[in-house]
Amino acid sequence: MGELASALDALAAEDLHAMVAPQLLDRSAELVRARNRIDAELARTVRVADLTQAPEHDGLKTMRSWLRGHARLSPSAAGQLVRNGRVLEHLPAVAAGCAAGEITAEQVSVLAPVVSPENVAAAAEQGVDLAEVDAVLAETAATRQHAHLGRVVHHYLERLDPDGSEPDPTEQRSLRMTKHSDGSLSGAFDLDAVGGEKVQSVLESFVQANRPAGDLRTRAQQLGDALVQWADVTLASGQAPIMRTVKPHVIVLIDVEDLADPATGPGAGEMGFGAVISAARARWLACDGTISRVVMGPDGEVLDHGRTKRIVPPGLRRAVEVQERHCVFAGCEAPTHWCDVHHVQEWVLHEGPTSLENSALLCERHHTKVHHGFRVERQPDGRWRTWRPDGTEILVLQRITGGTERARTG
Repeated sequence: MGELASALDALAAEDLHAMVAPQLLDRSAELVRARNRIDAELARTVRVADLTQAPEHDGLKTMRSWLRGHARLSPSAAGQLVRNGRVLEHLPAVAAGCAAGEITAEQVSVLAPVVSPENVAAAAEQGVDLAEVDAVLAETAATRQHAHLGRVVHHYLERLDPDGSEPDPTEQRSLRMTKHSDGSLSGAFDLDAVGGEKVQSVLESFVQANRPAGDLRTRAQQLGDALVQWADVTLASGQAPIMRTVKPHVIVLIDVEDLADPATGPGAGEMGFGAVISAARARWLACDGTISRVVMGPDGEVLDHGRTKRIVPPGLRRAVEVQERHCVFAGCEAPTHWCDVHHVQEWVLHEGPTSLENSALLCERHHTKVHHGFRVERQPDGRWRTWRPDGTEILVLQRITGGTERARTG
């Protein structure tokens, strides 16, 4: 282990910026192989430690709990490592491929169902030669793309139990979300094939319908925006299940002084699930929301609460939708049901009127942009123009008769 640490120290000391492209690519390939070998040794060690009850030495029952507490692994990472150790024990050809650096830990985790107790028992009952299966899986993992390995495993399991009952899809679905200190979320989910197809279809419809000119978002960012847009549409439609007599909606608690202060006001608003946001973000949410006044006493007791007021009444929203038809930001044509009604002159800071003339239809992405320096303005002829924070105008190219192009505003 000391030699391994010394080798890693030597690698860390190398000047990567002095290397040319072929050297960097070769180095990356070698490091992947080395990582695969280390992952294999780690999984093998964890398996033996589990079988010999080594965690009892530190007062713990399983290696899964030891990895979470002592190695600070997440529950999912610890579980995967324990499962991989079992896979390598039962599939020696796969283990050899890992030891040679040809098979990754992620590929090994795909093989876990093959060596589950029930599937091993089913293979023995049917006279399946697990050694042959092991050889095929090892060859596939070492030579084919990652997705192909999953299809091979799925095919094997279907052949192993062709007359078995169709699994309950709900048992294959899970969603794990982790909230961070700033209120942001990260997570992972597992879906059955049909459920996954439904989710992909909905997300892809949002992605393809919202591709404004000059879009520089990555695929992952587009899907993330699509997921939030899906939530927006669901909340706006009023079709989500009612929670304790109240339709689900986004809630923000903020002092009226912070809401009216033009400063950004970090950490001024508290959301319904505990996230803390800035006053600027709260003003953005309030553009097309409702306001409820609550007067609090010095000890936190509610002294008075006023009626809830809709900032943009339904009639005005319908008029704005009919007039604008889509997001007015240059280059974007997101449909009306994806959009908020934005006060061009802010109703909180600038006492802008809630009127048709002062209302702009903006999708979530561009509503955020407008609250962070961008600007939209309606011209006397009813057309909208868009400016960047530096004062330059965003122009969109439009092809006209004769094959030439000219710039136009949004």
